[in-house]
Amino acid sequence: MRCGAVCVSLAGICLTMVSAAPAFNEYSKGLDWLSRYGYLPPPDPRTGKLQTKEGIERALRVMQRFGGIKETGKLDKATMSLMERPRCSLPDIIGTSELLRRRKRYALTGLTWSRTQLTWSVDSYPNRSQSPTLSDRLVDTLIHWALNIWSEVTPLQFNQVSKPGGVGTGVGRQQEPDIRVSFNSSYHQDGYPFDGPGGTLAHAFFPGEHPISGDAHFDDQETWTYGSPDGEGTDLFTVAIHEFGHALGLSHSSSPHSIMAPYYNGSVGDPRKYILPPDDREGIQQLYGKKESRNTKPPKIPPTPSLPKLPSPPPRRPTRYPRPALPDRCVGGFDAIANIRGEVFFFKGQYFWRIQRSGSLVSLNPALISNFWHGLPARFPHIDAVYERTTDSNIIFFIGDQYWVFKDTAALPNYPKPVSDWGVDVGGGGVRAAFVWAHNGKTYLFRGGLFWRHDDREGRIDPGYPKEATLWNGVPPEPDDIITWGDGDAYFFKDNYYWVQKKGGLSEEAAMPRSLAVDWMKCPPPPTTSQPHAVPDPKGRGGCTCDLNNSHNGEVLPLLRGSYWLSLQGVCWLLCLTFC
Repeated sequence: MRCGAVCVSLAGICLTMVSAAPAFNEYSKGLDWLSRYGYLPPPDPRTGKLQTKEGIERALRVMQRFGGIKETGKLDKATMSLMERPRCSLPDIIGTSELLRRRKRYALTGLTWSRTQLTWSVDSYPNRSQSPTLSDRLVDTLIHWALNIWSEVTPLQFNQVSKPGGVGTGVGRQQEPDIRVSFNSSYHQDGYPFDGPGGTLAHAFFPGEHPISGDAHFDDQETWTYGSPDGEGTDLFTVAIHEFGHALGLSHSSSPHSIMAPYYNGSVGDPRKYILPPDDREGIQQLYGKKESRNTKPPKIPPTPSLPKLPSPPPRRPTRYPRPALPDRCVGGFDAIANIRGEVFFFKGQYFWRIQRSGSLVSLNPALISNFWHGLPARFPHIDAVYERTTDSNIIFFIGDQYWVFKDTAALPNYPKPVSDWGVDVGGGGVRAAFVWAHNGKTYLFRGGLFWRHDDREGRIDPGYPKEATLWNGVPPEPDDIITWGDGDAYFFKDNYYWVQKKGGLSEEAAMPRSLAVDWMKCPPPPTTSQPHAVPDPKGRGGCTCDLNNSHNGEVLPLLRGSYWLSLQGVCWLLCLTFC
């Protein structure tokens, strides 16, 4: 029996269910990007201030004008491509989009240092395993040269001190360098987390009296290089010039030739030959004036000594150090999924993705679990299940036959402990799915087609359990994981699909499967000509495959396109599991 025939014969049912499905909001990722970089104010439902079609179109036009691409007001291919380019973390628009109408393209924040003698230090250096061609001494040298680019056209002078606690003379920064350089990963306690290779590369803070003012942070998960061909890592000298422009008071420029443009366009070349573009030179001189003549008074602190000698660039093709392959978010099959503090986390292997309350994906690239949660084993194959306990807001991780309890991002003492403490007989295995049902506030644990109901307040399994998971109508009996989301709806995930039980209803009619990759992971729909692969008979019967390829001479309802095909594919997959 082939379920392509079942699908065609039930096309009316499938079409009815598909037509009722809400359209996928393909703009979610774009709106998050526009908000993050200052083009669009975040919506405020408390005051009734929501995004409008006109406001979004206007923001897109401003972003397109700033980025130097055709102004369409639409989230087209060129716009999405620009949004995905590596860039600085700081916003492009600060306060108002009126700055795009200025005759000069450089942007001033209005913040400057009150003195021209500034100190700097390097607090931490790149990880040598990630950036093997940069020694600590070479990093110092490149920072010298990057700062010198700005001092060549202004009265500014920079002096390196060994570490914080050096000889800085800044007001409010006594005994501290004015500009502190560090290489950090992921969340590093400044409100601007890094996202791993690609994406955001670095950020710096504008001048001021706050301890973090003037500091520059670089993503330590990038491969930082010097003198390598474009495409082989990220040139530290180039990015450092840009970030020090922020540290001195410049914002992003809409000039594509400016070093203060937000996007990384590859190396600027030999530091000994690089000259600031006119736009950047005029901007920094508006803040600090032109370089003083030689007969000025000597500085109060020693100026930057003669620039250290740069080594010869490395060979054209240096040794490539392999980077561990990152999991593909678009193929589904997540190990665990959890609603934590109102955000949804998708775990796979050693990594996770994070979905904000707005539904926006924080980054297309995953983050390392070990960089965020501290206290799990150094090596583990995968996370089996995760959930946030409502009684104390602690987070429970299940791995194999053990579990850990976390307070925020740190494991509590005396963990792990055996899952058997819960009174759940998992036969030497582990919990495969866990969630708190909004209907009654109880925790439900799934394993091997069974589920248990746990009372977190009493710390015990309720009498009468386990029960058959098929009591949850219209959803897979062995889900990858389950969460409560939105208005108390229960979301069941399996492979690359998810099902929604409205208000957590147990005896609801069969829910329509939807695409996890498209709706949650912001992946593009598959080509309209592609058809799903054959799925082996899930019940082990001979001669039964879930194959839509042979239906209707190789096409299944060719009039269906895009999200409609995705929905039909999922419906028919579920029908196949039911009828085969």
